[in-house]
Amino acid sequence: MSDTPPTPTKIELRIAALARRTALSEAERSAAAQAIARRGLPFPIKAGSIVAGYSPIRSEIDPIPLMQHLAAAKGARLALPVIIARDEPLMFRIWSPNDALVRGSLGIPEPAPEAPSLTPDVLLVPLAAFDRAGHRIGYGAGHYDRTFAQLHAIKPFISVGVAFDTQEIETIPMQPHDVALDYVLTETRTIDFRSI
Repeated sequence: MSDTPPTPTKIELRIAALARRTALSEAERSAAAQAIARRGLPFPIKAGSIVAGYSPIRSEIDPIPLMQHLAAAKGARLALPVIIARDEPLMFRIWSPNDALVRGSLGIPEPAPEAPSLTPDVLLVPLAAFDRAGHRIGYGAGHYDRTFAQLHAIKPFISVGVAFDTQEIETIPMQPHDVALDYVLTETRTIDFRSI
């Protein structure tokens, strides 16, 4: 018999990372979001670039302060995702901080149906866990994996995971359809995966 413990599955890694994330206080979450907003993106963006974020749910880090900074300081146009159907890529609709949001099919706030759709230049990505190779664990529905594939076929874009330090794990078991992120932003670090 081997003394080597079995390798954790993605489900087990997701559960452990989400438990660490959930254990953070509201003050810690807010401070982390503000720290990322103050630091901004680690690459230049042109005025009018489309930055798509997400509406934070549960204990996700809030990308809205960063998005507001990019709109005010860099002239970025903002967008939020819309879930069209269970096995489909996400759609992105234009959004500004003053716009009212509606509850989508999964109860996640999203822009109203009449908001125009856009194709992002920068995609801020929520996640359950990430590793030092830029791999991420999402929530298991595959929306972002399908979205990455669709966007890569349309135009170049930059994917930026947004997370707390506590969500980093050593290694994520990869599947053939998994796509690495370009960057991860945490409250203390900017990690560049493009040269890995």
